[in-house]
Amino acid sequence: MHKKYFLTIILSAVLFAATINNLKAQTSLFATIESDGIIRDYKIYVPAIYDGTTPVPLVFNFHGYGSDFIEQEQYGDFRAIADTANFILVHPNGTPDNFGTNSWNTFGNSSTNDIGFIANLIDSLKQTYNIDTTAIYSTGMSNGGFMSYELACQLSERIAAVASVTGSITTSYLALCNAQHPMPVMQIHGTNDGTVDYNGTFIFEPIESVINYWIQFNNCDTNAVFNAIPDVVTTDNCTAEHYVYPNGNNGVEVEFYKIINGGHSWPGAPINLNTTNMDFQANQEIWRFFRKYRLGGSIVTSKQNSIEEQKEFILFPNPTNLNVNINFTNEQDRKIEITNALGQLINSYNCKTNQFEITLEKLGIYFISVTDEKGNVQTKKVVKI
Repeated sequence: MHKKYFLTIILSAVLFAATINNLKAQTSLFATIESDGIIRDYKIYVPAIYDGTTPVPLVFNFHGYGSDFIEQEQYGDFRAIADTANFILVHPNGTPDNFGTNSWNTFGNSSTNDIGFIANLIDSLKQTYNIDTTAIYSTGMSNGGFMSYELACQLSERIAAVASVTGSITTSYLALCNAQHPMPVMQIHGTNDGTVDYNGTFIFEPIESVINYWIQFNNCDTNAVFNAIPDVVTTDNCTAEHYVYPNGNNGVEVEFYKIINGGHSWPGAPINLNTTNMDFQANQEIWRFFRKYRLGGSIVTSKQNSIEEQKEFILFPNPTNLNVNINFTNEQDRKIEITNALGQLINSYNCKTNQFEITLEKLGIYFISVTDEKGNVQTKKVVKI
């Protein structure tokens, strides 16, 4: 699937400048654990702000077929987000399948117990780190997306939410899905994916069938809330559409990013492979999605209407060439945070009025998060041109 060593060299070169400026007190370790008689390896990233005094979320990020944990750490990079959001990030590594390819056992071409490995790894990490066991999430690229769905189906008692990027579910594994609670799901997929076909194959499900399965499982509304995504980068040869299926059991939602003409790639990745959409950052959107949920449902337990939430504040103009105005539907104490595309906090404000103005100094993509008096968080993207 990947030209492994070539890709690793390119990614390392692209990210070197950013990395050299970020060498603070973060902990990034290679580690191993024995599971079912096999020595399994993984890489763990602990942000500098973690002090062990309070439980923090745990995010698993799984690599694709033929890739490995080092490539995935760089390609679908959550480290800068972890630095500000304070979660522990783990990149597990697969094992060779029957064809000798490093992978996750989601196709039936291996006898490795990857579900048991992740369960054992969670138990091991809990002994060393103060993990919030209600906030364990899984995401991954391609085969890693398949693996995330496997965890949602077979280890749901430990997993709060999943996000699949260019992954699906095999038809045989879907028939065995046994999730024990409402499961928040995000799917990101290109319509021209040449590796995991958008329309499915005789082995795995069409992407829209996967979405429909989770909509029905969670008892979500079948009519989606559509959110337009501006075609900010017109040279990437693809556009993005965002669909939210709200009002599931326990406040759960299903979200779908449909990349029109997009290929087998991670949106916003540091390099462009297979027609990569650059209009949004997949890692940013995945964390925005994850942080809304704890094991079994939404942090906000009441079934709030997602359409009303979308209308809670309005940004304009967007895109902007200098200032952004924020209008709220009412006056209350709110916290406003501005982060860049890497998840780095740019500024924060306290607002008590129904209007607020922000100045953006540099060109780029920003995310404006608003936390209201009840702790509800809403995030929107704005572009400075």
